[in-house]
Order: sequence, then C-alpha cells, then structure tokens
Amino acid sequence: MLELKTPREIEAMRVTGAFIAELLDDLARRAEPGVNLLDLEHRARQLIAQRGAQSCYWDYAPSFGRGPFRNVICLSVNDAVLHGLPHDYSLRDSDLLSMDIAVSIDGWAADSARSVIVGVPRAEDERLIEATERALAAGIAAALPGNRLGDISAAIGAVAADYGFSVNTEFGGHGIGRTMHEDPHVSNVGRAGRGPRLQPGLTLALEPWFAHSTDRIIYDDDGWTIRSADGSRTAHSEHTIAITDGAPVVLTCSEHVAASAR
Repeated sequence: MLELKTPREIEAMRVTGAFIAELLDDLARRAEPGVNLLDLEHRARQLIAQRGAQSCYWDYAPSFGRGPFRNVICLSVNDAVLHGLPHDYSLRDSDLLSMDIAVSIDGWAADSARSVIVGVPRAEDERLIEATERALAAGIAAALPGNRLGDISAAIGAVAADYGFSVNTEFGGHGIGRTMHEDPHVSNVGRAGRGPRLQPGLTLALEPWFAHSTDRIIYDDDGWTIRSADGSRTAHSEHTIAITDGAPVVLTCSEHVAASAR
C-alpha cells in the first residue's frame, strides 16, 4: 500500500532531510587519510544526539542482515557498497568511501547516501561516483505526477548503461516516511510505463549504486557488509524525494539550498 503524505508531513520530512545533509557534509569533511571509520561513526552518533534525532539503523534487524544492527551509519569502503559495518579501519589515500544514513525527527524519516574519495582521487573512481550521481538526477527528473514507477527505474538504468555499468536488482530504492522502509520497492533498472502511477504526496528514497565491473554481490562474515563479487570498486548515491503537483522536491539537502529552490 502506498501512503501519500500531506504538504505539512513533507515539510516535516524536509527538516529531517536537511539535518542528514548537514551530517553527511560534516563527515565528508572529516574523511581524510588516517581517520578511523569508528571516529566517523561516533561523530554521527554525537550529531544525532545533539539534534534529538533517532537513528533508523540502531537495532534494525531485517531478513537479509545478521541483526540487530548496532551502528547509526553504514560506512562502506572500496569494493564494499551497502550496509558496511563501521569497524577499526583507518582510511587510506585514494579510498572510496560510501556513507549511508537514515534518521527520524519527530516521527518522520529521511535517508541519504553519498560516496566520496579520500585524498588523491583515481579517475575511474570519479567516473563511477559521477555515474551514480547522474543516475540519481535522472531518476529524480522522472519522478513526475502521472508517470509510472518504472519510468524512474528506467531512467536510472539508462544512465548505468551509458556508462557501461550493469545493475544489481537485489537492492534498490524504497518508499519512506513514518518508517525508513515503506512500499514501493524502486529498482535501479526497469521498463518505462510500468508499475504504479506516481501521485503527489508519494515520498521515495532513490539510491542508484553500481560496481565497476559486476552486478553480483557477496556478503562479509559480519552478515551485513555487501561487496562486489569480483572485488571491483563501488559507489552509491541516494536522496529522499517527494512527488508534487509539479517538479519533484529533494528533501535531503541543506536548508539554505532547499530554501533557494522554493
């Protein structure tokens, strides 16, 4: 069942989203060679506590993980792309770090992910991140009232194909609102014109993620961290958006950016 939000409820989600954007900005600035993943985890905990927010990850125990998850952010390095458990690892020059976080404020959740390069970048990693960001932008642009859910998936998949990346269909985007995961599932590849019709008030987390040379995944022994099956590097970009009567609204951006877009 698809739950449509009121304009007031979407504004509440925008508050959560702006906080997430600022948190990711803070962690991205700190992600330098020598910084330990656990330092980033504890910084995220500190910011969440100061804001009076609630982590959507803490104690999360879905069927695909070895729950409960006892961290507030997923930190995935290089060939790890999803659900990376923060652990005792110091970032190295040219590491590719993907950060994914969802929190709730006053009962309304938002979810966002960002990939950054630590220190000196590699051209192939910059291109991989660029592909996820452009795929995310294409998916957002397709999120228009009257379109179908498949139009979003097709737009994301088309960008992946343009870059020569294959798409894993096991994990993708999702509905979001009162909880982190709501209906519908949003695949990162699909057929235009298929699926539920998009309506104003629908809120979605769109999250294209690609590996450099495979669409197959494997799990670490921790039961959570997902890696590319061939060890190639990965990247992940995500925004929470709202379908409106006109253009879609990105909710996981900073308040000053959101204000300038109104």
